[in-house]
Amino acid sequence: MTWTERRFAHNGAVELAHDRLQQGADGEPLLLVMGLGVSRQWWPEELCAAFADAGFAVARYDQRDAGESTRLPKRAARGNPFAALAAGRGATYTAEDMADDAVAVMDALGWESAHLFGHSLGGVVAQRVALRHPDRVRTLTSSAALPSDVGGLGAFRHLRIGTLARFVRVKPARGREQRIAAGLAVARLCASPGYPFDEAEALRRITADVDTGIADQDAQSRQIGAAWHGPPLAELRVPALVLHGTDDPLLKPSAGRATAAAIRDARLVLQPGVGHDIPRERHGAVVAEVRALADRDRPAACDEPPTW
Repeated sequence: MTWTERRFAHNGAVELAHDRLQQGADGEPLLLVMGLGVSRQWWPEELCAAFADAGFAVARYDQRDAGESTRLPKRAARGNPFAALAAGRGATYTAEDMADDAVAVMDALGWESAHLFGHSLGGVVAQRVALRHPDRVRTLTSSAALPSDVGGLGAFRHLRIGTLARFVRVKPARGREQRIAAGLAVARLCASPGYPFDEAEALRRITADVDTGIADQDAQSRQIGAAWHGPPLAELRVPALVLHGTDDPLLKPSAGRATAAAIRDARLVLQPGVGHDIPRERHGAVVAEVRALADRDRPAACDEPPTW
């Protein structure tokens, strides 16, 4: 499996690092949006390959303040990102800016529209892209995410406070070895209790993102504190799939239920034994759900025989 050379899309002064999988490049566009503070390297390689095998052209990008994309100037006191979530506001940029970033990546890829798959905070961003730019989104899959219009203290009813306390106790990472150790600790906290923990895969993504990721709490606070001024989730009309693990140690299943309940005709899939990750054993089922959603809502013209 090979990714193209890293390139940059532009949303104003912000540069957004992205690449695409060479395998399956002629498939239906699928843009992957990863979660809080971590880079595109955190997508499981085998999951990306399975999407390509299912007929998707797969691309991924680093959100602003993550990976190789632009880091924004610090304008607030350093703090825990969950405190920024509770405050429900951020001064550096808005949630609309983050949604527009995804569209800028699509423009750079030459995609008029795409299927979106967002995980964790990436799921919230994907929901907002579908609300703000519905003509650019074919289908939406929101995985392990909060509802996009729930913020501030209201979000805490879906959070598992015990896990938040354990996150806070993870020691600040300074050197490379400490950052790897902290990343592995976070990966274990998010892991699915019903499936084996894949330490080799966790180390792959942590070492690929070792200089950023969980080491930069300022960036995480800016991302999670970015305020949304757009329409409520109930106005979303894009075909939607909501995935959530029944054993998610960070977000209760109520988050997935609330997201699906707010979106008209959304399909909710609760995954037994799944945590705040996407374990290898569930890749096939996840891809099948996304493929079924794309097939169900494919325009009739796509079913016509090719003319070449």
